[in-house]
Amino acid sequence: MLNQSKNAFQAEIDSACELIDFFNFNAQYAEEIYANQPLISPDGMHNHLEYRPLEGFVFAITPFNFTSIAGNLPSAPALMGNVALWKPASSAVLPCYYLMKMFEEAGLPDGVINFIPGSGSQVGNPVLANENLAGVHFTGSTETFQHIWKTIGNNIDQYKTYPRIVGETGGKDFIIAHKSATSSEVSTAISRGAFEYQGQKCSAASRAYVPSNLWDDVKTQIIADTKEFKMGSPEDTSNFINAVISEKAFDSISSYIDYAKNADAAEIIAGGNYDKSTGYFIEPTIIVTTNPKFKTMAEEIFGPVMTIYVYDANKWEETLELVDNTSEYALTGAILSVDRYAAEYATKALENAAGNFYINDKPTGAVVGQQPFGGARSSGTNDKAGSKMNLMRWISVRLIKETFVPATDYRYPFLGE
Repeated sequence: MLNQSKNAFQAEIDSACELIDFFNFNAQYAEEIYANQPLISPDGMHNHLEYRPLEGFVFAITPFNFTSIAGNLPSAPALMGNVALWKPASSAVLPCYYLMKMFEEAGLPDGVINFIPGSGSQVGNPVLANENLAGVHFTGSTETFQHIWKTIGNNIDQYKTYPRIVGETGGKDFIIAHKSATSSEVSTAISRGAFEYQGQKCSAASRAYVPSNLWDDVKTQIIADTKEFKMGSPEDTSNFINAVISEKAFDSISSYIDYAKNADAAEIIAGGNYDKSTGYFIEPTIIVTTNPKFKTMAEEIFGPVMTIYVYDANKWEETLELVDNTSEYALTGAILSVDRYAAEYATKALENAAGNFYINDKPTGAVVGQQPFGGARSSGTNDKAGSKMNLMRWISVRLIKETFVPATDYRYPFLGE
């Protein structure tokens, strides 16, 4: 898991524990789906639902950052009877290869899950043009997912069936604190939510809204936290910050930091440095902006960069509108509030702003069987990986009605003698 910049503890949570949860819970959910049958079969007939696999294959495209997700995307459709073509991320082929070997050793028949590493154009173009494409199970960038959707739309008259398109992409995940919140809880939610795993997960917080009455205390603690973070190789488990995944990611993230350094509406209060001489290391960076629509408040960065907007503590409702309207994404979000009425108001006001919504917690750490994961708007189709809702996308239901005493006369009783 070193190539994913994860230490041994992070690797165990991801590649072992969560993947096991996917397998365990998906099997239970499949049983529950199959058990759902028509409530009524009148005398003389029997009604039955057959949960068929899709007519064709499912194209599973998996991300670089989570091995458990890489294992789930092809195996969930396969569990429901489908054939899957699995394209792993180019920077995470090795752990996916070992997963494929594990499937084989566990007895998975040849041809059920087909492992096809390669570039997007080499693998994706012929697959998306194939008439037997029945579905896409995707985790990755918004840009790639939208390209896939457009391609399928352009090819729609070529397919045997309408492909099921299921995807989870990016997020501009938020933390908003109410004036009643406890400052240490707010700062900890920011430090953990933004900088765990270098912010390289779609649920990582990258924008925060802190009320003016709490800002001084929150600022002091988050600066202190970032100074305490150890950064280095994932081989040393005491390092809180490891390298980002690739040079491409490094260059993209550092460009946002440079943008903030040169902007009048922004100030970097922690971090801001980066170095790729011995690895793609970027310091945890905190930007404070006076512009709630600032570039780093709205665009996904996918790295250890948090932007904070300090709002008037008496403008709770107006700030909630900013949270809802600033970004195109709607994946995860968190509110912190001691005032229960304020928390209830925010929960309703931000109804469509996040598919996974956290109260008095950081907006990360979804657990299979506890918090089904997925978002809407530009964050994806919100089909909740590791849930019954997701498995329903990989089946096509057939109703079978069997009549035991067929009619022998066309006339209905109301037609008379």
